[in-house]
Amino acid sequence: MVTATVIAIDGPAGAGKSTVGRAVARRLAVGYLDTGAMYRAVTFAVLRRGIDPHDTERVADVAATIELEVADVDGATAVVVDGEDASIEIRGREVTRAVSAVAANSGVRAEMLARQRAWVAEHRGAVVEGRDIGSVVFPDADLKLFVTASARVRAERRVAEIGGDVDDVEASIVERDRKDSSRVESPLVEASGSTVVDTTGMSIQEVVDHIMEMLP
Repeated sequence: MVTATVIAIDGPAGAGKSTVGRAVARRLAVGYLDTGAMYRAVTFAVLRRGIDPHDTERVADVAATIELEVADVDGATAVVVDGEDASIEIRGREVTRAVSAVAANSGVRAEMLARQRAWVAEHRGAVVEGRDIGSVVFPDADLKLFVTASARVRAERRVAEIGGDVDDVEASIVERDRKDSSRVESPLVEASGSTVVDTTGMSIQEVVDHIMEMLP
């Protein structure tokens, strides 16, 4: 485990983890790691190779062998997979539909856990955002947060970003929550010792200020 400062931010999709995490990282002048982008990157590589996302062994092999670079560039996560910039593609519908299956793969999670810990060690600490950071990846983080919001609010935020029908997006979010919370490997949970931050009705500035006040 790294000895540098680590802030773990977990929570469901669309709760504002990425926006809040980046803002906190800027305040602290430390690195920011979006671990969800790493699972999306593996999914992108799996689909690019024509592999079934449910093919456990082949998907785990892809996770173990791909070259993966993740960085925060100008407020957005830049992802390079095997030398190809996949920053836009990993957010596409095809990857979004398949990422839950890939993220539930125990081999993939073990490989990503190792890479996430190595990334933070290399950067001498960071704000790390995902769904199992405080519970599995960094259980001894200096500060553990569970950032959430109502499904409706999360849907409205997502539609404001990328468009779509709020009811459809809300239904998709509820289903994603169910899958993430019920999977066997590293389910989405409120980690022991974490503080719940409900962003419903709060501005980003208010959330960030609230988190900064919690820092040891």
